[in-house]
Amino acid sequence: MVKFVCDSSCDMLTMPGVCFEAVPLTISTEERRFVDDASLDLDDMLDYLAAYKGRSYSACPGIGDWLKAYSGADTVYAAVLTGTLSGAYNAAVAAKKLYEHAHPRARVHVFNTLTTGPELRLFMEKLVELHESGLAFDEVASQAEAYLRTTRLFFSFQSLHNFAQNGRVSKAAAAACGVLNIRVVGTAGEDGTVKPLAKVRGDRKALAELYRYLEAMAFQKGKLRIGHTRNPALAEQFRAGAAERYPEADIRVYAARGLCSYYGESGALFFAAESR
Repeated sequence: MVKFVCDSSCDMLTMPGVCFEAVPLTISTEERRFVDDASLDLDDMLDYLAAYKGRSYSACPGIGDWLKAYSGADTVYAAVLTGTLSGAYNAAVAAKKLYEHAHPRARVHVFNTLTTGPELRLFMEKLVELHESGLAFDEVASQAEAYLRTTRLFFSFQSLHNFAQNGRVSKAAAAACGVLNIRVVGTAGEDGTVKPLAKVRGDRKALAELYRYLEAMAFQKGKLRIGHTRNPALAEQFRAGAAERYPEADIRVYAARGLCSYYGESGALFFAAESR
C-alpha cells in the first residue's frame, strides 16, 4: 500500500482517490489544548485565543504520531512543514528510520518542504500526480524535490502576534501590524523562515501587492491555491482578480485549518502558485 502523509499545516483532512493521512499539530495555552484534526472547532479556538491574555504556543507531532501514520504502508511519501521553524521534520525522519528497520521492505521518503499552508497543499497534489504517472519511488522523490523550487508562498496578515509570541518573527516586525489597518505582506524565505516584505494600509493595497508578486513569478496558467482565515470575502476578491488576469489558471480557494489559522490569525490571506 502507498500512503501520502503530511502534517496538518497542509490544511487537508483527505485527498481524493489515495490513502492520505494528516498528522495533527497542536495549539496550547496553560488552560486548553487544541488538536488540529477533524474534531477541531476552529471558531471556538480563534475566539478563545483572541480573548486569552496568556501565552499560547504550537507543538509538532512526535515520533509515535508519524509511526502511526506510516503504519500498514509499503511505500510512504511524507511531507513536512518547514524544518527551520518546527521539529516535525526531525521527528518524521526518526520515525522513518524506525519504520524501515521494523519493515525492511518498506520505503519512506520525508520531504522538508521549507513551507506550509497552500504551498504544502500544492506539493501534496504534485506528489500524487507523480506517483500516479507510474514513476519509480526514487524518481518520484527526485522530481518532487525539484518541484519545490518552482512554487512560492505569499501571505497578507492583519496580525503577527502569535508569530512574535513564538519567536518566529521579531517583536519589532510585529509591532505595527494590526494598527491603523496595517497589513503585513510577506513570503516564506528560501530557508523556510517568515520574511515580511511590505507594510500596507488596507485590503486594497494588500491585494495590489499580492498581485504584483504573482506577476513577478511569471505566473500564467499553472495552479494557484488561496487559503484564508475567517476572510472568505477577501479570498474571493483575490480569486476573481487572479481569474481575470490568468483565465487559464487552475485556481482554488479554501478555509485554512488550525495551525495556519493560529499563526495567520483572523483575516489572514495566503496563496501559493507555480512559477512555470
